Amino acid sequence: MPSAPLPPAAAIPQFALYGELTWGADAEGVHIELIETRSRVHDWHIGTHTHAGLFQVLFLFGGQVRATLGDAVVELDGPIALTIHPSLVHGFEFSEEAYGYVLTIDQNLLFAAAGQDGNLFTSLFVEPLAIGLGPVAEARERIETLLRNLILEATWPRQGHTLMLDWLARCILLMLARVQAERHIAERTGRNDFELFSRFRTEVERHYKEQWRVPQYAERLRIPPVRLNRLCLKIAGKSAFEITQERLMLEACRKLTYVSASVAGIAYELGFQDPAYFSRLFKKLVGATPKEFRQRTQASETLEHGKETPI
Repeated sequence: MPSAPLPPAAAIPQFALYGELTWGADAEGVHIELIETRSRVHDWHIGTHTHAGLFQVLFLFGGQVRATLGDAVVELDGPIALTIHPSLVHGFEFSEEAYGYVLTIDQNLLFAAAGQDGNLFTSLFVEPLAIGLGPVAEARERIETLLRNLILEATWPRQGHTLMLDWLARCILLMLARVQAERHIAERTGRNDFELFSRFRTEVERHYKEQWRVPQYAERLRIPPVRLNRLCLKIAGKSAFEITQERLMLEACRKLTYVSASVAGIAYELGFQDPAYFSRLFKKLVGATPKEFRQRTQASETLEHGKETPI
């Protein structure tokens, strides 16, 4: 990447949002705006600066940007997400057709989220990341929908406004973390293998209630069952059969929690002809019988509801 000389540290302005010197004490922990909102005013040029205590993600869905990141200059085409650490000196030159969003998150909110989810979010900001969104159409669409919802919430605050901003921002960062993690897996295992594994997971979602066997999935993917098993062990550390059984038990747990049908009814709905076998398999894989699992879940919900303050 070509480098560009930076101005002396004392000459680099420090902003809250670009052009704004302070982040008010009553400011929300999340701020969202369109790229054009601030860039158009500055003739699509944002000079080099930093943001004290604020993390940013630039979501460019169309057009181009010439980004100064520290002592490096990169030219990027959308769709792409660019992560910015508070201490990173950065600036942008956008093409006039550029469109997207700038998401700003207060460090206290980000670190609070990291406390619950390990380094899931903070790992996105250890260094500036340019995360391509072109190859992941589904994730890109979900991220863009969340961003639209976030800017709508910011524009029209209602009950639970602060919580909604927080949750939407976390969802966006989580989707971005997933994209980055899957990119690492693809790089480690090979793009072709990862795409084949993704196709297998898609087929599992379609057919787990039919209790397809591994050879059926292999036939659909046009590969030998042995290769499918090796692929699953390589990427997920589990056999293809284990993955199908886990998906089946996940659905069983959901139904036992949220559906009032009998255990036998749930067994039949999940493709089991023998409810007793379903119960034995469930206990083997989950560690409790379906009845015990349901009772435990109901007891937990009752306890949580008992903590609520009556109106």
